[in-house]
Amino acid sequence: MRLDRVLANASVGSRTQVKNMVKKGRVCVNGEVVLAAGRAVDPNQDVITIDGEELAYSEHYYFMLHKPAGYISATEGRHDPTVLELVPDYKGLFPCGRLDKDTEGLLLIMNDGPLAHELLSPKKHVEKEYYVEHQSPLSKEDIKAIEKGVEYRDISYKGAKLHILDERSCTIVVQEGKYHEIKNIFLSLGNKVMYLKRIRMKNLILDETLKKGEYRPLSKEEIEDLKKLSI
Repeated sequence: MRLDRVLANASVGSRTQVKNMVKKGRVCVNGEVVLAAGRAVDPNQDVITIDGEELAYSEHYYFMLHKPAGYISATEGRHDPTVLELVPDYKGLFPCGRLDKDTEGLLLIMNDGPLAHELLSPKKHVEKEYYVEHQSPLSKEDIKAIEKGVEYRDISYKGAKLHILDERSCTIVVQEGKYHEIKNIFLSLGNKVMYLKRIRMKNLILDETLKKGEYRPLSKEEIEDLKKLSI
């Protein structure tokens, strides 16, 4: 595996940042300074250090992606580009959950199946928060209905937390993660979602320094926090 790939996977920095670290002579492999970011290494056998500190390698990859509109949350697509085209080509990566093609915002990309299952399980009640722009203002009755729970086309949606920003925008927190959940909640009220962006999943908040289509590795603290799920 390439050295820069190993470093990026270990949440040391972006691919560009780790290449600069290598060029500056800050990285050693088995005690030898390495100046080629593309050098092949075995993270399970070689001792890799940065500024003298040994790298703790993990077999799992965790990325935060600022998903742009126009990409589907899938590992492959017939006609549409997938979110995996925006992140490193690491074996086994998949989107943790889904965002609709026209929905933007926070999307986790990983290869940790057990953690993804925990995060997406309805029994775990993991919160997902979205910024919503809607076609019509919400009445007091609409707000009460959303917070109590609504039904649309014979599908029930549990109550959601709502915070009104102005006449045509709000944030909404849901836990179920049903297909088209937020869009259908608004449709049940005769309203329509005009723009949708996920800004939080559990305690992980979208890094606003990431432009649409950009990603970064999760920090060790962020990964550990995601793994702290109540039973």
